[in-house]
Formats: sequence, structure tokens, C-alpha cells
Amino acid sequence: QVQLVESGGGLVQAGGSLRLSCAASGRTFSSYVMGWFRQAPGKEREFVAGGTWTGGSTYNADSVKGRFTISRDNAKNTVYLQMNSLKPEDTAVYYCAARSGTYVYRRSNEYDYWGQGTQVTVSS
Repeated sequence: QVQLVESGGGLVQAGGSLRLSCAASGRTFSSYVMGWFRQAPGKEREFVAGGTWTGGSTYNADSVKGRFTISRDNAKNTVYLQMNSLKPEDTAVYYCAARSGTYVYRRSNEYDYWGQGTQVTVSS
């Protein structure tokens, strides 16, 4: 059974940085795609960034391009989301997701496995 556990959320001032981690377990992820999503109160869950486990392909949402970067540590089976120049509108619960494949899917219903989420709050 695939398990995803996020960590690294917290409260940060606008302009600050956070790095989220997603520890994955339960199988070999070399043929998986990992995604980061976020959901703010009253809003739908939205795609933030994603990439193939091999790192051959990554994709960022327009709202975070140039500020957020997805990366992974194969030895630790962990995917990261480095978030810089944070804005109040980045405030949300951030989720890690996974599915098999080689394409960076961007809709939440295309992912099979989800973590429990980690809260990110950016103060102005």
C-alpha cells in the first residue's frame, strides 16, 4: 500500500521560503508521477507542481513559476517542494499525490494516492 506523508508546512511572512517534504513508501516509485496540490478554504484543490520520479519531466502551474521548484531524493524516497517568494495567496493546505505513469497529470482526479496534507500560512 502506497503511503505519502507530508511535512514542512508552517507560518511564514510574505517573501519568505518553506520547503515541503513528501516521504513515499510502499512500493518502487521509479515509474510514478508525483504531484503537489493545494486547497485554500472555499476553493477547489488545484495543481501546483509535478514531476516524474526519474526527474525527466516537471511542470509548474503558472501561478508558481519562478518561485516553486519540485525535486526528489531517490535514496530517501522523498519528493520536495521548495517554495520561495511566498505570497499571502499561497496560503492553503498542500497535498502530495502519486500515480503510475510518465506524464505529469494536472487534475486531482487523475491521482490515486494522497497524503494527509500540511498547512502553509503566509502572513502579509
